[in-house]
Amino acid sequence: MARDDEQIDYDLEALLMADGAWHEENGYVVELSAKAVNRTASRPHGIDYALVFRPVDGKPIVKFDNAHAVERKSGRFVKRSPDNDHWHRGERDTGRPYKFVSCHKLLEDFYTEIARVKNERGIK
Repeated sequence: MARDDEQIDYDLEALLMADGAWHEENGYVVELSAKAVNRTASRPHGIDYALVFRPVDGKPIVKFDNAHAVERKSGRFVKRSPDNDHWHRGERDTGRPYKFVSCHKLLEDFYTEIARVKNERGIK
């Protein structure tokens, strides 16, 4: 593992082991990509991740990732976080900040959002 600390994070290990893609019977795909990295200001939790729900041949409908920084709406007195954690809701969403708490919470939020979108769009 490329982590810069020796402490084992069991939530992180579980997410790393879940890395892969699953085709659902309804024509959609769930993709989990995660790898351990050194902690930086943009990835303070030591993980590079992308969790995606999309049609088999389409753009992501739900995506949680930390691949790039997102525009954060704030005033000049609001402190901005240097981390890249964000999520996308819909095919055209450029991203909105996401408060990373743990790998477990990340997965929980991802699957909760998938369930909401499926319900909203009538996807079985």
